[in-house]
Amino acid sequence: MRPPPSDRRRPGRVAGRTGALLAALLLIVGAACSSDASTGAPAGTTLGADQTASTATSTTPPTTATTTTTAPPPRSLSLLTTGDLLLHMPVQRQALAYGGGTYDFTPMFADIADEIAGSDFAICHMEAPLSPDNQGLSGYPMFHSSRDIADAAAAVGFDACSTASNHSLDQGPAGVVATLDQLDRVGLGHAGTNRSAEEAATPRLHDVNGVRLAHLAYTYGTNGIPVPADQPWLVELIDIDTILADAATARAAGAELVVVEMHWGDEYVHLPNATQRAQAAQLLASPDIDVLIGQHVHVVQAAERIGDEYVVYGTGNLLSNQGAPATPTASNDGVLVHVDLTENPDGTWSQAVRYTPTYVERGPFVVRRAAPGSDSYQRTVAALGGLGPGTFDGTPTS
Repeated sequence: MRPPPSDRRRPGRVAGRTGALLAALLLIVGAACSSDASTGAPAGTTLGADQTASTATSTTPPTTATTTTTAPPPRSLSLLTTGDLLLHMPVQRQALAYGGGTYDFTPMFADIADEIAGSDFAICHMEAPLSPDNQGLSGYPMFHSSRDIADAAAAVGFDACSTASNHSLDQGPAGVVATLDQLDRVGLGHAGTNRSAEEAATPRLHDVNGVRLAHLAYTYGTNGIPVPADQPWLVELIDIDTILADAATARAAGAELVVVEMHWGDEYVHLPNATQRAQAAQLLASPDIDVLIGQHVHVVQAAERIGDEYVVYGTGNLLSNQGAPATPTASNDGVLVHVDLTENPDGTWSQAVRYTPTYVERGPFVVRRAAPGSDSYQRTVAALGGLGPGTFDGTPTS
């Protein structure tokens, strides 16, 4: 940096003589001091110690570099949950037709696959046990579903499935094992049934966008089929103290968010019963539980905000052969529930709920988005808000 003129050294005065010689000498000295001619450097350039030209100094203070840091955006994730996957035989026969002799369920989800895959973590509800070899398939009342539904669930973007239901023991302990083996085969997580005591004691943890999320699932019962006394861990049954303890265990294992699914309620009834509401209040009062989602009743049930958290009491049917005339028309309805979770500066999490009403187009058995204004759409919106103004502030996605 060239120093300002006031800071450059000036040549000293020469004492003594006058006359032309002195003037000439002064001209020579002045020329040498102003040009650094021996090096070709511009005037005022500071040279190294081994050079003989004049040097320059500067009193300009050094520039202090200032760096600014931008706080990273808060962590967030979108969770998606659905209603029941209940594969009556007409559904399975249609999958066989789609596959041309093998079972292919993926066309049934084509209309909603983008929404499933677009969430950060998507959970299905696998209500019935899966066959290990696609033999002996059956529908109501003792379900036995094609293993290829697991392949379809993974292909369309689900990340895990809850497996605790009143049909969990339809094929006995072997059915529990086969179901979890098939989900493992396609890389789907699972919660609600177990192959061993060790598996039952291990929290189901998932890394979602750098957030540790725990998934728990429970059922009110198993249609009168007793859980074997020597295998009490086969099916997770609803017991509030047990659920609270499991959630605390998941937190201790590193879970930052805990999602609980409940197979509960009165079939074909849009309003939650007193037991559901009391249990929801108990569970969401715990600091260890963040999101509560229900299945089982085959119609969409009401939703409710309790404190800063949500419970959707019933998500209806995602895929089934239910509906009029055998069951209410509303059992064709389901809902994709999106819970958007964002971390606050104090480490707590804020929630917002969006939802997509769906219905099953029977015959081809394709899950469709319900068009705004359609009967199915209006039923679902009315059902979710059924507990009255101010109880639920979720918004439809379309």
